[in-house]
Amino acid sequence: MSDNIIQLNEDLIKNNLKDLVRNSVEETLNALLDHEADELVNADKYERSGDRKGYRSGHYERNFTTTSGDVTLKVPKLKG
Repeated sequence: MSDNIIQLNEDLIKNNLKDLVRNSVEETLNALLDHEADELVNADKYERSGDRKGYRSGHYERNFTTTSGDVTLKVPKLKG
């Protein structure tokens, strides 16, 4: 029989899991906002097109609170 004992630090695991979830939510929401901006403008970033309906004018940051912590969203600014 083995006398090895495995000890888990629950708080450390919960904090790491919370950070992982928060980062995943932040990346996913920012990607969705970016994709929606592409559809509204009818062009990708830096794309030159005759069908373009507008253009990007940078972004602004907005904080969003989740149960895993605060998430910073980069909301695209659109013109035209």
